[in-house]
Amino acid sequence: MIHDQATMLRELAGTVSGDAPSPSSPRLSMAVAIASGKGGVGKTNITVNLATALAQQGRRTVVLDADLGTANADVLCGLDPRLTLESVLRGTHELKDVMMTGPGGFELIPGSSGAADLAGLSTERRDAVLSQLAMLESEADVLLIDLAAGIGADVMGFAAAADALVVVANPEPTSITDAYAFIKTTRRHVPGRTPDLLINSADSDEEAREVHLRMDRACRQFLDFGLPLAGVIPRDEAVRRAVRARLPFVISEPNSAASRSIHRLAARLGGDSACGSQERGGFLGRFVQWMSSRRAKA
Repeated sequence: MIHDQATMLRELAGTVSGDAPSPSSPRLSMAVAIASGKGGVGKTNITVNLATALAQQGRRTVVLDADLGTANADVLCGLDPRLTLESVLRGTHELKDVMMTGPGGFELIPGSSGAADLAGLSTERRDAVLSQLAMLESEADVLLIDLAAGIGADVMGFAAAADALVVVANPEPTSITDAYAFIKTTRRHVPGRTPDLLINSADSDEEAREVHLRMDRACRQFLDFGLPLAGVIPRDEAVRRAVRARLPFVISEPNSAASRSIHRLAARLGGDSACGSQERGGFLGRFVQWMSSRRAKA
C-alpha cells in the first residue's frame, strides 16, 4: 500500500490534478512507521539505511527513533548523542538542539524512554513540542519512525498516526508468527490500516515469495484484506560488516545486493511524498490524539 498511500496523499494535495495546494495548508512530510513483531529482525538497520538512501536521492529525511527504552539508531550511524527526545519533552532543550545529522545527510532524533510520557504532558508543554514537530514536518519530505518491537500501546499509537506502516519480518517461523500477531493487533486497534510487509534476510526470492504468500493467505482468510509486499532484502554479509563498522551498508558497500534492494524501496517512497494538510501537528498531533483517546477510554 506504500505506492497507493503516496498517490492518495498527492491527490489530497491537489498535485495529481495539477492544482496547487491551498496557501493556508501547511506542507507536511509523509510519515512512515517501520515496525516488527519481534526484536532482532533488522528493523532499525533497515530504517537507517532507507533514510540514507532517501537522503542520497535528495529527499529531506528525518528519522524519529521511537524504540522507547532501547533506542539504538544512533549506534548504527556511528553517532554518540548528548541529548535525546526526552530533553525536548522535559522542556530543557529544543528539537533543533537534539537533532543530529546522520550518514548520507538525513537527520536523526535520538529516542529515549522519556518519550513514553508524551501523552501525559501538560497542555502548554505538549503544544510547545507539537509546534516544533509541526515546523519539522513542514520542512521534511519523509519522516521515518523506528518503532519498538512488539504490540505495546505506544507502538500502536505511532502505527495509527503514520501515513504508511511497514512491518519487517525475516523467514524464521517465530518472526513470521510475531509479524502476523502484530498485523492482527494493528487491525484491531486501527481499523482500516493496511500495512506493507518487508522481508529481511531472505536466502532467495523464492523463499521470500513463499513467506509473503503464507502471510497474505492468512490475512485474506482471517483479517479480510490482502497483504502488500513492500520489498525483499536478501541475506548479505555486507550488512554484518556495516553493523560492525557502525555505518549504513548503502554507504559502506553501495553495490551490495542489500544496498540495491534498499534503493529500490527508497525509489517507491521517493516520489512526491510530501502532502498538504491542515491537521495541526501532523503525525505527532495524531499520535497524541490517539494516546489521549485511549486514556479517555481507560
